[in-house]
Amino acid sequence: MQTLRSVILFLLALPKTIIFNLRYLPLRDALRFPIIVSHRVWLFRMKGSVAIEGPVRPRMIHLGFGQVSIFDQHRSRSIWDVGGSVVFKGRCGMGHGTKLSVHTGAVLTVGSDVNVTAETAIISHCAITIGAGSLLSWDIQIMDTDFHPIHDANGALLNPDTPVVIGEHVWVGCRSLILKGAVIPDGCVVAAGSLISRALSTPNAVIGGQPGATMREGIEWRER
Repeated sequence: MQTLRSVILFLLALPKTIIFNLRYLPLRDALRFPIIVSHRVWLFRMKGSVAIEGPVRPRMIHLGFGQVSIFDQHRSRSIWDVGGSVVFKGRCGMGHGTKLSVHTGAVLTVGSDVNVTAETAIISHCAITIGAGSLLSWDIQIMDTDFHPIHDANGALLNPDTPVVIGEHVWVGCRSLILKGAVIPDGCVVAAGSLISRALSTPNAVIGGQPGATMREGIEWRER
């Protein structure tokens, strides 16, 4: 039954997969179909650019697939709203309900073996980097902008867009909020429901709270 379901989902994905790859990639790479796009992905804006750094292999990047049992994936909709640049550095999975909004001039860089499980929003007006081997749980929001500018009495901008950097092999727990200026060092675990809005410096640490702070150092996490 599971095999039949996988085949059906693959067939349903073919139209958007073909359109997406031909739109964004050189023909030689596009015909390998390295990016598989679920039929549940709303291709709201297909501008800007997509680049794959390194070897291009079939089905190496999945958009809008996966399953998290507490969400109704059959009614979940992912969104692709891209006017800037998206760079994939290897295999990647962005699960059902993932929303990507990359504005003109912004850059989203995704390292190899990154997994975004479900219902997460990534919004970039500037630059967001997600390091290799990182795992993002469900219902996370990441954004490098406040959306609305705030000026002082002299007209100076008080809240400019600021890059977000998530290091390599970082696990971000569910319902976390990662705001502009956040830097999460390599090997860290961000506790569920945390708010990260500044640059942290301790690698291999548990980070938690609102605002997020180092709770424990010298840790190592692994996927089961």
